[in-house]
Amino acid sequence: MFGHVVWSVIAVRLLADRLAPGAAARAVAWSAAVAAIGSTVSLALFAAHAAAEVPFAGRALGWSTRIVAHDTASQPWVPWLSIGLLAAAVGSVSYRWMRQRHLLRLLPSGPAGPVVPVPDATAGAFAVPGRPGRVVVTTGMRDLLTDRRFEALLAHERAHLAERHHRLVRVTELAVAARPALWWAGRHVDYLDERAADERAAAALGDRRTVAHAIGTAALAGTAPHPAGLHAASVGGIVPRRVSHLLRPRPAALPRVLAVIPVLVGLSSLVWTGEAALDLVQLFAAAGR
Repeated sequence: MFGHVVWSVIAVRLLADRLAPGAAARAVAWSAAVAAIGSTVSLALFAAHAAAEVPFAGRALGWSTRIVAHDTASQPWVPWLSIGLLAAAVGSVSYRWMRQRHLLRLLPSGPAGPVVPVPDATAGAFAVPGRPGRVVVTTGMRDLLTDRRFEALLAHERAHLAERHHRLVRVTELAVAARPALWWAGRHVDYLDERAADERAAAALGDRRTVAHAIGTAALAGTAPHPAGLHAASVGGIVPRRVSHLLRPRPAALPRVLAVIPVLVGLSSLVWTGEAALDLVQLFAAAGR
């Protein structure tokens, strides 16, 4: 399972800035999700192995707990540790899921509309998914930007809504909650989602430089708090990389088929999980003879 993390990092590093950012974000997010599912199922299998070693379970199900325990005699702590890790993963995912649902209900009060102004002197803007989705903008941010740059900012935030980037963020956050070793996936999906929104906004305006200036200005001045997990106009250290891409002509992306590479790496985790499940079934069959 550790090998998947290593190879996934390599795949992302090689492909993230070469594939179209939207396709790369989807590939990384779903690769992480598959890996997290495989990891969680594997922990559940080891936890079942530990439960099968309990004498009460052996008597109830009619198998030899001695045979089951002998299977991991060289590392007897692994199944029992898996119970704790599984409980931690389930608890972490449940907490993240409930927090996400709470965040999606955080809409500023006021009349419905595609753009929700907030009277606040600090500069801030973010997209809030929903039906319909909305772009929340503080008066401080509006006053900071020229009309053209404000249009670029709105185009960027609307791109997040149109592409449903919040779904990729939610999937990746749950994957990281289940398997913290995938923290890098969350960072890259955030970055790739922002790049995808940048490119869509630039295409809509037909002006890459204006979008770059709007992003840079918003990032430098953006201090307004926003609900975590939603797409904000200021996103920290990845801004210089985004601006750099926008100030260059849009590069020719590699074939989209290459996006399957991170997904295949993620699916490889399920092969290991399937093998572990088969081994457990065979062990229980042997113990029941």
